[in-house]
Amino acid sequence: MDASVGSGAPVVSVDGVLGALGDATRRAVVELLAAGGGRTATSLAGELPVTRQAVVQHLAVLREAGLVESRRMGRDVRFELRSQALTETAAWIADVAAQWDRRLAVIAEIAETAQVEAVLAENPSSVRESGGDAR
Repeated sequence: MDASVGSGAPVVSVDGVLGALGDATRRAVVELLAAGGGRTATSLAGELPVTRQAVVQHLAVLREAGLVESRRMGRDVRFELRSQALTETAAWIADVAAQWDRRLAVIAEIAETAQVEAVLAENPSSVRESGGDAR
């Protein structure tokens, strides 16, 4: 299932972003772009253990996912990170995490109630001694 997020300019596909970031070299490219702003494929290749051609291919995947954009500056093509794609993907991840937190809170409440009921079932005299409900 493709989770898409966004309104306005290009719609960000969470699946596309996560798929693109599933490769260690592409994550390294993203980190380099985040740290250093606009970079050429040649300058990126100088800091990675892959060829310039491989960097260009990785940049194409990142661009397809909406993570980078390119701009021609004279003879050079500079690549820059598009923070919107990361922001929207992070928001989707945070939403899923919040859903799980709510589910886990319900499970914890059920477990605590069951534990109290088990203690009361084992020792019913504690309810009489306390004068009522031991919860």
